[in-house]
Amino acid sequence: MTAGRAHFVVEPWSVTAIGLDLASLGVNESVFALANGHIGMRGTFEEGEPVVVPGTYLNGFFEERPLPYAEAGYGFPEQGQTVVNVTDGKIIRLLVGDSPLDLQYGDLIDHRRTLDLRDGVLRRTTEWRSPSGRQVRVTSTRLVSLTRRSIAAIEYSVECTDDLGDLYIALQSDLLANEAVSTTETDDPRAASAMDRPLASELHEGSARHAVLVHQTRRSRLRVAAGMDHEVEIPDSASEELEVSPDLARYQLAARLPAGSKLRLVKYLAYGWSSRRSSAAMRDQVEGALATAKLAGWERLLREQRELLDTHWDEADVEIEGDDELQQAVRVGMFHVLQAGLRAERQPIPAKGLTGDGYDGHTFWDTETYVLPVLTYTAPQAVRDALLWRHSILDQARERARVLGFDGAAFPWRTIRGEETSGYWPAGTAAFHINADIADAVARYTVATRDAVFDRDYGTELLVETARLWSSLGHFDGEQNFRIDGVTGPDEYTAVVDNNVYTNLMAQRNLREAVAAVGRNPDTAVRLQVGDDEVERWSRAAEAMRVPFNVALGVHEQSEGFTHHEEWDFAGTRADQYPLLLNFPYFDIYRKQVLKQADLVMALHLRGDAFTLEEKIADFAYYEARTVRDSSLSAAVQAVVAAETGHLQLAHDYWGEAALTDLQNLHGNSGHGLHIASLAGGWMVAVGGFGGMRDHGGRLAFAPRLPPRITRLRFRMVFQGRCLSVTVTPDRATYRLVYGDEPLEIHHHGQRVLVAQDGVDLPIPPPLDVAPVNQPPNAAPRRRNRPTSD
Repeated sequence: MTAGRAHFVVEPWSVTAIGLDLASLGVNESVFALANGHIGMRGTFEEGEPVVVPGTYLNGFFEERPLPYAEAGYGFPEQGQTVVNVTDGKIIRLLVGDSPLDLQYGDLIDHRRTLDLRDGVLRRTTEWRSPSGRQVRVTSTRLVSLTRRSIAAIEYSVECTDDLGDLYIALQSDLLANEAVSTTETDDPRAASAMDRPLASELHEGSARHAVLVHQTRRSRLRVAAGMDHEVEIPDSASEELEVSPDLARYQLAARLPAGSKLRLVKYLAYGWSSRRSSAAMRDQVEGALATAKLAGWERLLREQRELLDTHWDEADVEIEGDDELQQAVRVGMFHVLQAGLRAERQPIPAKGLTGDGYDGHTFWDTETYVLPVLTYTAPQAVRDALLWRHSILDQARERARVLGFDGAAFPWRTIRGEETSGYWPAGTAAFHINADIADAVARYTVATRDAVFDRDYGTELLVETARLWSSLGHFDGEQNFRIDGVTGPDEYTAVVDNNVYTNLMAQRNLREAVAAVGRNPDTAVRLQVGDDEVERWSRAAEAMRVPFNVALGVHEQSEGFTHHEEWDFAGTRADQYPLLLNFPYFDIYRKQVLKQADLVMALHLRGDAFTLEEKIADFAYYEARTVRDSSLSAAVQAVVAAETGHLQLAHDYWGEAALTDLQNLHGNSGHGLHIASLAGGWMVAVGGFGGMRDHGGRLAFAPRLPPRITRLRFRMVFQGRCLSVTVTPDRATYRLVYGDEPLEIHHHGQRVLVAQDGVDLPIPPPLDVAPVNQPPNAAPRRRNRPTSD
């Protein structure tokens, strides 16, 4: 049920699904998910069924499970962590006469749902006729508040639309814990592990229209509280009752609806969790949140949501002319990225956000490398919070480094709370580049915001401890190269290698940023006991960093000796044998020239200052022919570098692959949550690809060029307290400050420019003349601009 492709109406500011398509039900649940970084609610129906994954999630709330190994080894993680489907407050069941509203039965006359990107709500309209012939129109509007971290709410109305006289209905509004969840994507190598009744009841109370349930997980010992309250508008006579038990609180309303009349219910929900507070304290917390939300009222919650999003889009919108489908997809992606991190507040941003249970709810390097760059220039406070979470787990990262025999901190490859939970060390523990990815995010945020307090109190410590890891992990060889051996880069089809170029160059930046940070913050350096000898070693290691290059081929090696590996037999690989990791042994994949995803090409993007344009052109062509894109993380980066190296149409094609990953369920697993990093890639390609934005060394530069089909691109971004608008047409680029008193220095195709509110208009140089590049068979992206003769 989760593998089908969903079909959405193409609209600039919304996503609408018409009718009921059971084959794409899981995808719809993910796309229609609402979240604020703390609470996540999948877009399931209020009636509870039909459903694929019912999911309601709280960021950082998980259950532990053992990680078994056939053969244990030193330093292997012993405990896994899995996001928990917490108490479900979305449920509002409706009985029409004696017939339950079920979209699979009776007559579904009209049904549509719309995710509104400007109002930040999920709207639903259903016209339904029961088996007994009674007809009703049900409308609902659901929100997860972006301004009130612990609050969600649903407006639900029922209208009698037939002329058969009075209609008797019953509404059952639930809080339901330990909801049955089935993981159906058994072919997904990272599908979430099912857990049986993870929540133990501790408290259940209620009166009138109000109820609270408090539970605790059995192993991780985390407490969760969920509360509900209601407002009702009843056109005629009605009765009400409330029942509360350990795992279910139900408010039931029975009412008589005269023909043409409407019943309206507003359900307020509050959620919270803690590892320390008592059940009584948790109860009091959600009751207080409910009281303030109910006092504010439904209309104010809607207004607050709209006002926040109006401000966000004014500072962050991307406008695209020439591809309506991508216009919608990029905004959908930006909306879900914002939802994933806006109110996370010192909790991680998971790879699926809070839209599903995929990847067990874990966070990876995706956050710092894909998601935080978008938020740095569109919602920087969310980046600060995400990096403060990284800082909060520093002690665990230090202990992990100590276990592995290194100095500094070794951040976990996958985690929820901070412990390493990857059970496969070649693609987990060995992927030390996550340390440099975190350092890169710290440095970018610091420059983009000029947040001196963060830099002094948190950022410098993160840079120092990650630099210490590289200093002890690498070594100087006899030729005075600084080598980092035995690591895994972004490409998980090439594991445990020496001198992965991406890792080495990102570590080089990490070391240099640490040197600069202790220079800016000498008191912090003293507190961290950073001595002159240590700083000198960091500088020397950075300067001597080994970057393998094959002179005969004229390309950089992804890792030491990679270009000497045997070529993969692409001609002998059938289309149904992708992804390779599900059809071939890792041993065979690891020793061949085949890439799961952009690796050295990722270095061309994030460390583009370390390559000449000629090197980028040659490297991109070489690795393009060997990258199969078995990872959703690849297309966006390939698009950005394709645009920079002159392959504008190919960049447009990859843009579609990245931005439409979930709207079109391109990887067949969107039913278990959205690919937040790939969705972030929609912005990345617009701004970094066709806008040519780079931020190397804190210098903001642009080199815009458009592909043939795009006639105009406009985007906005915030930088150092100013909002910059960039408008690109095929031959001109206009830069203007939307707000900000001081002019902003940028570079346009290498030319230094000062931008003020009156703007500056500049010509765009002609595109590069480069030879076409090739992809492996069955790995080329779908064209977005296919000639009519095809």
